Amino acid sequence: MNENLFTSFIVPMVLGLPLATLIIIFPSLLFPTSNRLISNRLISLQQWVLQLVSKQMMGIHNTKGQTWALMLMSLILFIGSTNLLGLLPHSFTPTTQLSMNLGMAIPLWAGTVITGFRNKTKASLAHFLPQGTPTPLIPMLIIIETISLFIQPIALAVRLTANITAGHLLIHLIGGATLALMSISTTMAFITFIILVLLTVLEFAVAMIQAYVFTLLVSLYLHDNT
Repeated sequence: MNENLFTSFIVPMVLGLPLATLIIIFPSLLFPTSNRLISNRLISLQQWVLQLVSKQMMGIHNTKGQTWALMLMSLILFIGSTNLLGLLPHSFTPTTQLSMNLGMAIPLWAGTVITGFRNKTKASLAHFLPQGTPTPLIPMLIIIETISLFIQPIALAVRLTANITAGHLLIHLIGGATLALMSISTTMAFITFIILVLLTVLEFAVAMIQAYVFTLLVSLYLHDNT
């Protein structure tokens, strides 16, 4: 067991070279494509899930917003597969790194905002000042709305980082408690082991839900600006 709880979040190194890039690329190999007329069960299931998610996520968008469908589907697949692979023993989860999540959130958020100012300039500027605002409050509301706009990508990244990191820490702590209790009380060790199994199942759900929430929020930002 590692003495430092955060050792598992350190980027793995081989010969002094970080392996983060290879780890980030690896999930894309898990989604094969088929050139056959009739696909196998795995690819058929993959296509069915993608169609289901895309209908739910892109149904609210107009024609301009639907051009982002391929990127949003790629995003949810990448985050979901990365989160799930991080639950394997002795693995590394890139989405626990705030820098990586900011690297995804800031460009996507900036793209939606730039799209809004380009296609709906008046409507985008109107968000900074709600209708019917008293004149003395106008400067304060403009500042508040500007700050809330720039906080959006930070909230996206911090939400994903915090949820994935907290789950990994809980699994690590409860797993360590289970090992420690095995030499003290078999009954308590069994109870903590059941809790560990249930928490692991919950983390599988959280891994998928957080991928969906991250992509859904980007989709909502896009909807507000198209």
